[in-house]
Amino acid sequence: MSTIAVIDYDMGNLHSACKGLERAGATPTVTDSAREIERADAVVLPGVGSFDPAVQHLRSRQLEQPIKAAIASGKPFLGICLGLQILFDSSEEGTEPGLGIIPGVVRRFRPEPGITIPHMGWNQLEFTRPESPLWRKLSSSSWVYFVHSYYVDPLNADVTAATITHGTQTITAAISKDNLMAVQFHPEKSSTAGLDILSNFVELVQKRPAIAV
Repeated sequence: MSTIAVIDYDMGNLHSACKGLERAGATPTVTDSAREIERADAVVLPGVGSFDPAVQHLRSRQLEQPIKAAIASGKPFLGICLGLQILFDSSEEGTEPGLGIIPGVVRRFRPEPGITIPHMGWNQLEFTRPESPLWRKLSSSSWVYFVHSYYVDPLNADVTAATITHGTQTITAAISKDNLMAVQFHPEKSSTAGLDILSNFVELVQKRPAIAV
C-alpha cells in the first residue's frame, strides 16, 4: 500500500488535509520524522498562518533537508496554501529566507477599490498548464476556496499551472514542476473540485511503484 506523509510542523491544517486525503482514498500518516518522510511514497506539506513562524518551525524540527530530498527523489509532493509559499525564496510577509526550491517571491496583494484583503472565498481557476496531473478530472470552470493575503510570484512563469483574478490582479494559484505540485487554495475545503484534485494526486501516487523499505 502506498504511504503519504503529511508533514507536521505546528503550522498545518492537519485534520482537514488528512480528512480530504482519506476521502480521496488515501491513508495519510502525520509525521515530523525525517525517516518517515524518506520512506513515504509521497509527501504533503499543508500550512496555515504566517511565513516566518512556518519556516522557523520547519528548521527547528530539521525538516528543511528532508523536504528538499523528498522533492529531489522524484516522489509526488503536494504543497497546500502556506505549504506553497514557503517553497519560495522569500516573502514580503517576513524576513526569514524560504526554502528556495522554487525561485521567486511571495507578495502581498495590492490594495485597490472593490477588493478585499485577505482574499477569502471562492474563485475560478484558469489553467495555464492543463496537462498537470492535478487537473485531470476537473472542468475548465472549476471553483476552489481561498484564504490568503499573500500570493506567490515565481521567477519562471512556466511553473505556473493555474491562475486566478482578484480585482485587476491576476496571480498564480498553483504551480507544477515535474513531481512537485502546490496550490494556494484549500482543496480540502473546495467541495467536488477539491476532492477531484486530491483524488488525482492520490492516483498519481498509487500508480508509482511503492518505495522499498
